[in-house]
Amino acid sequence: MTKQLSGNLYDHPRYYDLVFGSDWRAEFRFLQACFDRHGAGKVQRLFEPACGTGRLIYRLAKAGYDVSGLDLNPRAVEYCNRRLKRHQLPPSAVVGDMTDFRLRRKVDGAFNTINSFRHLTTEAQAEAHLHCMARALRRGGLYVLGIHLLPTEGKPIDGESWSARRGNLSVTTNLWVVKRDSRRREERYRMTYSIYTPKEIYRLVDEFIFRTYTARQFARLLDRAGCFQVVATYDFAYDIDQPIKIRPDTEDVVYVLRKR
Repeated sequence: MTKQLSGNLYDHPRYYDLVFGSDWRAEFRFLQACFDRHGAGKVQRLFEPACGTGRLIYRLAKAGYDVSGLDLNPRAVEYCNRRLKRHQLPPSAVVGDMTDFRLRRKVDGAFNTINSFRHLTTEAQAEAHLHCMARALRRGGLYVLGIHLLPTEGKPIDGESWSARRGNLSVTTNLWVVKRDSRRREERYRMTYSIYTPKEIYRLVDEFIFRTYTARQFARLLDRAGCFQVVATYDFAYDIDQPIKIRPDTEDVVYVLRKR
């Protein structure tokens, strides 16, 4: 019998980490290459807003970076810090709002690669986040921000499915758009997770809203915030040697932003 889980995926960090952490190598290598290629001076201190379970934080820390993170969900932060401790690393994640925070020390680089930015559903929240990030970075510091754009030509992708396995645990994920409101710039998504353990099968259903951005709308947001300039754009193949030019049908973009 399948058992229904309560809450959202963020409340179940072990499953979240499997769903979003299975393809960490490409992001990890890309971030290192990105900071080497586009960074001004040595990049040593890093920060991740909306860090979740720390799937990238602890690996970058093991590689020698001084890394910290912030997330709204206390369970995710606790999971992240426990993982850092297991690897003999200082627990450096804190609970906080990515639209309203200050770091004690400025960082050389920051990253947010899996669409968390779009959880900010108003323009005011998005601008507040960019200002917080600019305040956190030293002059010339980089912010690597990955988002799905809404294309202005062609039909946008409305859903995807994927599976991940770690030991005896596997999760199959289905994601699709329930409603898209271009006037309000909102997409309502539903996600279902089928979680298989040796003894039980669980099901979790979650819904959330993402703010939509066309390439032009995102460019206008950056102009209004006035904190960053775009130094390169890539897609989710994470190939440092293959930057992309954003076209009307482009959806997946990693912006490399430099603090002005």
